[in-house]
Amino acid sequence: MTVTDGAMMAPNAQFAAGDAGQESFADWSVRCCSRVERELERVLPTSEGSLARLHEGMRYAVLGGGKRVRPLLAYAAGELAVADGTALDAVAAAVELIHAYSLVHDDLPCMDDDVLRRGRPTVHVAYDEATALLVGDALHALAFEVLAGLGQPRPGVPAAAAPPAATMIAELARAAGSFGMAGGQAIDLAAVGAELDRDAIEEMHRRKTGAMLAVSIRLGWLAGNSVHVSPQDDQAALERFGAAIGLAFQVVDDILDVEGDSALLGKTVGKDEANSKPTYVSVLGIEAARQFAMRLHGEALEALEPFGAAALRLRQVADLIVLRRH
Repeated sequence: MTVTDGAMMAPNAQFAAGDAGQESFADWSVRCCSRVERELERVLPTSEGSLARLHEGMRYAVLGGGKRVRPLLAYAAGELAVADGTALDAVAAAVELIHAYSLVHDDLPCMDDDVLRRGRPTVHVAYDEATALLVGDALHALAFEVLAGLGQPRPGVPAAAAPPAATMIAELARAAGSFGMAGGQAIDLAAVGAELDRDAIEEMHRRKTGAMLAVSIRLGWLAGNSVHVSPQDDQAALERFGAAIGLAFQVVDDILDVEGDSALLGKTVGKDEANSKPTYVSVLGIEAARQFAMRLHGEALEALEPFGAAALRLRQVADLIVLRRH
């Protein structure tokens, strides 16, 4: 399996699907990451004034690092839906802000107690525990403020063409809340030292990791409109894709926690085993976990078949997720 070249991201305000050019996936990824980095730089508060330390911590937690997988999924789904580029920038920033907040809180001593993230000290180490808690809180709130801005009138954009901001806020809230990421983390904490079966681990990871990956796709899709197949079929296909690739991401993470290199991963490896956390590797074994990841990858690609060539970027991001080494 290889990551192939494909359609160029449109140079205008929209992300066009189809065969608009021959930009490589690597160049497309760099372009998308540059876009979301600029948007994050724009929406994050500056490190000045009486709140300088808090704002500096927020910028430290978010800018200049990470794989930006969730924004890439949002851009890829938005390209498929021929979404407005400005709206997609907001969506990409919002999902990355939620992800960054979750990492800050996950690294706290009361959670995973990690000291390394993205190759540098975690926020509570670089600053202090109370600041890290507030940094996460503020990033969480900022994500919804960014999405809410999509509902504001914009010059040249008819009100009827604006993305459904209220729906998008509700979907992101559910994915980040007790039925999604927060709930998955609660299950994870309760499982320390316990033995979970495969179904229980799947439920945990569909919530903890999969929900935010799936909603990144959903929000990118909601930012635009599609003409490829009927809307109901579109949604069902993308939901199947999101469910499969979201779970595959976590299976690969579990494998990398055993086989990965801290220098490449930018975080401490072997933490799951050291903390007696059940994982796909501990339940299935390393080879069966690899096979499961590849099966999920196949299911994800199969779900995109109704879209044909227009879903190229989603296929390529799926390859990136499953074949990555960090």
